[in-house]
Amino acid sequence: MADTTKYTPISTTITTTTTPPNNLHKLDFKNLFPILKTKTTITLAYTFMLIFIAFTLFLAFSPSSTTTISSTPNLSTSQFSSIFSYFFPNTTTPQSSQTHNTTNPFDPIQTNTSTTRSTNATSQSPISNTTTNTQKNSSQDVLPIPVQIPIPIPTPTTNNTQIAKIEPSTVKNHTSISDGTNSNQTTNVTLQGVAPVAPVTPHQNLSSNSSLKGVDLNNYTASLAKKKNNGKSKYTELMESLMNCDFFHGEWVKDDSYPLYKPGSCSIIDEQFNCIRNGRPDKDFQKYKWKPKGCTLPRLDAHKLLDLLRGKRLVFVGDSLNRNMWESLICILKNSVKDKKNVYEANGRVHFRGEASYSFVFKDYNFSVELFVSPFLVQEWEMPDKNGTKKETLRLDLVGRSSDQYKDADIIVFNTGHWWTHDKTSKGKDYYQEGSHVYDEMNVLEAFRRAITTWGRWVDTNVNPSKSLVLFRGYSASHFSGGQWNSGGQCDHETAPIDNEKYLTEYPPKMRVLEKVLKYMKTPVSYLNITRMTDFRKDGHPSIYRKQNLSPEERKSPLRYQDCSHWCLPGVPDAWNEILYAEILMREYRNQHQQKGS
Repeated sequence: MADTTKYTPISTTITTTTTPPNNLHKLDFKNLFPILKTKTTITLAYTFMLIFIAFTLFLAFSPSSTTTISSTPNLSTSQFSSIFSYFFPNTTTPQSSQTHNTTNPFDPIQTNTSTTRSTNATSQSPISNTTTNTQKNSSQDVLPIPVQIPIPIPTPTTNNTQIAKIEPSTVKNHTSISDGTNSNQTTNVTLQGVAPVAPVTPHQNLSSNSSLKGVDLNNYTASLAKKKNNGKSKYTELMESLMNCDFFHGEWVKDDSYPLYKPGSCSIIDEQFNCIRNGRPDKDFQKYKWKPKGCTLPRLDAHKLLDLLRGKRLVFVGDSLNRNMWESLICILKNSVKDKKNVYEANGRVHFRGEASYSFVFKDYNFSVELFVSPFLVQEWEMPDKNGTKKETLRLDLVGRSSDQYKDADIIVFNTGHWWTHDKTSKGKDYYQEGSHVYDEMNVLEAFRRAITTWGRWVDTNVNPSKSLVLFRGYSASHFSGGQWNSGGQCDHETAPIDNEKYLTEYPPKMRVLEKVLKYMKTPVSYLNITRMTDFRKDGHPSIYRKQNLSPEERKSPLRYQDCSHWCLPGVPDAWNEILYAEILMREYRNQHQQKGS
């Protein structure tokens, strides 16, 4: 039982071999490893194994010079990837084909930037001059490429550069190569407060399918070039465009941001103009703005206008159409005043018909908007008749009695026109007077010319053009259909403006007379030629909504008594005041340039 028994199957016979214990290992070793018979061979073998193990450990724990370390590295994955790429440099690994996202979700800079496939993101400080980007081709060769960041100068050659808006203090330059191509695509991430970065080199090729989202670089560059060459601000460009524009050749366009003040918010509007309060059902007539063909009128900024008018007097002189414009402006300005109790009529009046003058004071601005009633701009007179009674005449040689009260105002807006269409003035019999002479008959157009000439001479003699801005608002169109204001004319069925110029009326001959007088005056007068722009607006009149309480006669035939001359408020006169606002802006601009030049 002490002997070792070995069983080796040979055919069907089992042979038992008994081997002495001292010779067993010696026999097996010689049969399996004959090459190790010598000590020299054994030494060489062990030496080779030790060298291989040492080399392998060196590669495993040495960081690769071409490996970008992630912000959250995986050590084992990183090192074995390095070993793998060392022995198999042209083989794509599963990890290298995946997206390497180096975004830190808590970094305000990186939250707007993600690194996609085949893209390496190398961040740097804004003040550094160079950085090293990692560029990968389709075979995943990794080579460090130094990129020079140039001086940040805007350039029109970056029309294919994508500009992203991120937080300041870090510049990232993302460089990638499109699959299957050798063209570089660079995306510059532009910072707030940092100028756009120019192309890396003059030879840089930008991918043709790069796009600029949200920015028109051609227009932006052209705008920069224009500002650089001309040195003009937006305000200067606006003023120059207004000074070269015909405000009165244009069209009415629908604009839901209008009116300039909320209907019902202005308590000073006369019943005659307060159409919504009087029951007018349609509201669209309030939602139009006037758009000249050659420029864009600035929307009336009441806060700015109040500042421009601080310490000044703005005066309207004329008939009830100027009262229409006067009330409109007061409503626009009052709507923008913080403490509306500091806006009031100087004499405490709340109705504005029948008196010779009115003045609204804006106490916080030491400014007033005033109205002087003078329908003809010359004096209405009375002469004794042959039978001892008095008859009414019109003195063509004397301006209105209140003229001395407003001759020193800072801004004066004159008008006349509608009263020259009444029966007495249009017939001209025994009505017009010069000196002590009353003409038996005079053509109304000639009478108008003499009256306007008298007015023009008074302005040239009494108004200081270096202090006062003088304007003349032209004739406001009426839209009576089937009669005149006193003979059943109507306009209550009109709810939209005229949309075809061929339906406009002929330019009034009286306004041509006015233009000739203005041409030969010494004092510059801005002519607000509103005739055509108002002729479109047949929908803007009070019509039957001119009052709430009708007289017994008016109740019998309400459609017979309509107002198709004046305008609802809010409404058309608001646009006149926007033109007035533009005139005041231009006046201020000219004064500033004169002061700079002197």
